Amino acid sequence: MILTKDSFGEDFIWGVSTAAYQIEGAHDIHGKGLSIWDTFVKKKNKIFKNQHGDIACDFYNRYIADLHLMHSLNIRNYRFSIAWSRILPQGTGEANPSGIDFYNKLIDLSLELGITPWITLYHWDLPHALEQRGGWINREITDWFADYVALCVKHFGDRVKNWMVLNEPAVFSAAGYFFGVHAPGKKGIDYFLAAAHHASLAQAKGARIIKSLQPDSTVGTTFSCSHIEPFTGREKDILAAKKADVLLNRFFIEPLLGMGYPTDEIKILRRIEKYIKHNDENELKFDMDFIGVQNYTREIIRHSLFVPYLRAKIVSAKSRKVELTAMNWEVFPESMYHVLKKFSAYPNIPPLIVTENGAAFPDEVVNNQIDDPKRVQYLQSTIAQVLKAKQEGVQVNGYFAWTFLDNFEWAEGYHPRFGLVYVDFETQQRIVKSSGHWYADLLKEKI
Repeated sequence: MILTKDSFGEDFIWGVSTAAYQIEGAHDIHGKGLSIWDTFVKKKNKIFKNQHGDIACDFYNRYIADLHLMHSLNIRNYRFSIAWSRILPQGTGEANPSGIDFYNKLIDLSLELGITPWITLYHWDLPHALEQRGGWINREITDWFADYVALCVKHFGDRVKNWMVLNEPAVFSAAGYFFGVHAPGKKGIDYFLAAAHHASLAQAKGARIIKSLQPDSTVGTTFSCSHIEPFTGREKDILAAKKADVLLNRFFIEPLLGMGYPTDEIKILRRIEKYIKHNDENELKFDMDFIGVQNYTREIIRHSLFVPYLRAKIVSAKSRKVELTAMNWEVFPESMYHVLKKFSAYPNIPPLIVTENGAAFPDEVVNNQIDDPKRVQYLQSTIAQVLKAKQEGVQVNGYFAWTFLDNFEWAEGYHPRFGLVYVDFETQQRIVKSSGHWYADLLKEKI
């Protein structure tokens, strides 16, 4: 099948995604406060080679050239996040005019170039000052977040109409508060459940605030999701896969849709009830204008006696001898089709947008060029799966590639490169990869 933009229809939204901490740098200038990632990266052996995002892609200083580069690649929608501590250094209280000025300039130039901004309000970089007060474990965070959201809408809402409330709450609550591999590095089931509930409350509350201040806005939120399959047809593996599905796919979307938390398959999750107060179940619900689906791979799950609570574990892609990305994820484009079908099956689901998808592969610079056929193949195959779902009636209205620039990839540091544009982190030189040129050709306007 030859993939064309026209196959998706005129109204389909094509774009790229980035996140503030992963690209901006400028971590401590012009009044910016510390975020939990600014402090977490300073802890020894938490990040690959003890790398950090202090400079990252230096986007804060290079956004003008980067936006012009984006425009030259025919990209007309840009999903980026706001660094909470850049505009509210202490998380609450006095706003930082320099931080607000940066995002105003970023928004204005985007619009000038014909690029529509899609703002993610929270992409994992909680102000450190709020973490010192308990962070996502403290129920007060729903109020802190609400004030931050209102501030963003007040300053940017006259020009920004597309908002995403949270980025992947399952990941930042589990990796940050259960496994401790991401900031702030806490570990424990009760930390996770408190963070998960407060994030879910904040998600709906933030959306309500945007709509109350800007009724004509388009508001959504984004969820990480994986296609899940049992390792064998044995009953134990099937049950294990169902449990993994609860945590990886269902736990955050279902309360938003008014279905409550899915706790039947995993009894320990019922401990979330101690954080639920009167009327919370109604407060968790909100009719979003869209749901952002973020998918990269599938997971094969088997029963395991040795995994507490779940009795389930992921069978690594490496051990299955399948094709891998630099993240050791299986290359399995069909996963996108399956998750779109799965999410669209909820009876009261709004339209879907793929708000992240991409692949990290090793890149080699030869004669100032980068040929990355594996990434091109991955994007072609996965976007074809989006089209397949759309043609079968799934209301999927957009696709944002992860990511525009090679960046700081959290605990993995700078090792995995997801970008359509290569970044030399020593010199900050940008080189458009073959995949970037391929995407630009796909998005080219017909003359």
